[in-house]
Amino acid sequence: MQFETLQKAMITAMKARDKARKDAISSLVSDVKKAAIDAGSRDNISEELVDKVILKSLKTAKEQLDTCPDDRTDLKEEYQFRYDVIKEYAPSMMSEDEIRKFLTENFADVIASGNKGAIMKAVMPALKGKADGKAINMIVAELTNKND
Repeated sequence: MQFETLQKAMITAMKARDKARKDAISSLVSDVKKAAIDAGSRDNISEELVDKVILKSLKTAKEQLDTCPDDRTDLKEEYQFRYDVIKEYAPSMMSEDEIRKFLTENFADVIASGNKGAIMKAVMPALKGKADGKAINMIVAELTNKND
């Protein structure tokens, strides 16, 4: 995702006087700016950095939603709305079938070793930000069990 796209979405929400949406997007924009400053690329913010920050914010919002007490419906609604807004901007994740296909095509030699730790070490950098780590782990376990 382009950083400018996120900024334009925030401006659109401001013009529409949608405070809740503006607040959710605004926090994403500030998180991206902070990460860019920390990475030393304040003027040239990469799409990869934006996606990484959005995924981290999405995970945080999901944790807030999951840990919120059921009797606090007002908070739950707020967290759900925030999660939904962030999800709109999150990069799409690979499906389990896409992950399985990617692994068998690109990492067949490593999978053949049957060493789950070595496989995860080789695979994770290639799929970071593109697929859910739990799904990757599950598929790697499934593929290593087939080889036994």
